[in-house]
Amino acid sequence: MNLFDEMGLPQSLTRKLAEQGITEPTPIQTHAIPHALDGHDVMGLAQTGTGKTMAFGLPLVTRLMEAPARPAPKSVRSLILAPTRELAGQIRDALMTLVKDSPLRIGLVVGGAGIGAQIKRLERGTDILVATPGRLLDLIDRRALRLDAAEFLVLDEADQMLDLGFIHALRRIAGLLPADRQTMLFSATMPKQMEEIAASYLKNPRRVQVSPPGKPADKVTQEVHFVAKAAKPEMLIELLDAHRDELALVFGRTKHGSDKLAHRLEQAGFAVETIHGNKSQGQRERALAAFREGRVKVLVATDVAARGLDIPAVMHVYNYELPNVAENYVHRIGRTARAGREGAAIAFCAPDEMGELKDIQKVLGMSIPVASGRAWEVLPDPKAKQPSGRGGPRRGGGFKPAGAPGGDAKPGSQRRRRPSRAA
Repeated sequence: MNLFDEMGLPQSLTRKLAEQGITEPTPIQTHAIPHALDGHDVMGLAQTGTGKTMAFGLPLVTRLMEAPARPAPKSVRSLILAPTRELAGQIRDALMTLVKDSPLRIGLVVGGAGIGAQIKRLERGTDILVATPGRLLDLIDRRALRLDAAEFLVLDEADQMLDLGFIHALRRIAGLLPADRQTMLFSATMPKQMEEIAASYLKNPRRVQVSPPGKPADKVTQEVHFVAKAAKPEMLIELLDAHRDELALVFGRTKHGSDKLAHRLEQAGFAVETIHGNKSQGQRERALAAFREGRVKVLVATDVAARGLDIPAVMHVYNYELPNVAENYVHRIGRTARAGREGAAIAFCAPDEMGELKDIQKVLGMSIPVASGRAWEVLPDPKAKQPSGRGGPRRGGGFKPAGAPGGDAKPGSQRRRRPSRAA
C-alpha cells in the first residue's frame, strides 16, 4: 500500500507520487504533512536533501484542491518564498508534477528574467506563486501583483534568506499578507534570529525536527585537506582526475575566483561550467542543464548554488574555499548524498581559513576527518610585543602545520602525510 494514502492525501496526488516511484514518505514528510493538513502553522527543521519541498507542497496542493476557487486578477492564493532563483525553479518544477491535469496554476517570478513576461502571466491570477523576495517586491511596486488574498505562506530555506539580507524584504512582504493565513517555515539550520522570525510570522506552530539543526546527511563522508592556497588548484585537479566520469560540484567564494578556477580546470581537460551571481538566468539554466545531463562533469559555483540544486547524480562536493558563514557548509555538502544515495564532501583548508574550519566543526558538533596535511596553527608575530599571561596570537603572525618544527609549509609539502590527530 502507498503509505501516503494513510496520511489523508487525495488519491490523485498519491497516484502521481507512485508514478514517480515515491510510495514512502521521508521522516520530515511523515511528521509535517499531518499538521499542515490540519491547518496548523509548521516549523520544519531537517537536513538538506530530505524531501522538504514535498513536506509543504503536498499539503498545500491538497488544501487548495479541497477549496477550489478562481484567483482574482493579479492576486495569489498561496505564496512560496525561496532565497535563490535555482531553488525557486526547483520548487516550481516539483509542484508542477502534482498539479498536472488540475485547474491549479503555478507561477514563478525570479530576478534575472524578463519582468514584462512575468507581469503578463500574473494578470490572470495565480494559485501558487513561487518567488524570490527581490523580484516579488519589484512586481508589487509596479502594481502587477497583490497579496491581500493569499491564504498560505511558505518560507523555504528561511535561514538562507537571513544570510542573504532579506530580513527587511520578508517583513515588508509579511505586512502585505492577511493575518489570517497558514504559514509554514522550513530550514536546514536554526540560527538564533530564526526564532524571532518564527515568533513574528507563525502562530502556535507545530515544530517538526527530524535531525539536529546543522547536521549533514548521514550518507555524506567528509574529509579535509590542509593545503597551502597556492597548491589548491593542483590538488583539486589530482582529486578530480580520479573520478572524471562522475559529477563534481566545486564551491568557491567569489565570482572572479570561480571563473579563474574554471579556466584552470578547462586547461587541465575537464568539461566545466560556472554558476554565480554575474550570470544571467539563461546562462545559469543552461549551465545547470549541461551539468544535470552529464555533458559537463564539473560545476564551479559560489554559494548561490548551495541551495536549490537537486541533482541526485552529484557524487562529490569540493569546498575549494571554505565559506565565511559556517552554516553554508552544511548546505553546500547537502548537494550530494541526496535521495538516499551516498556522496563525498572534500574540504581544502589554507592557513587563513582555520577560523572558518573551527566554526564549521562547531556547527557540526564534530571534527572533520583529516585526509592529508597537518592542521595549521597561527604563529605569534615575532616583532609584536607579546602580552603577559594567557592570550591568543597577535595579528601579523605566520602559519605552520601543527607539529612542524617551524615556519610555513611549502605548497603541497604536507599533502600525503597522515596526521597524528584530527583538526
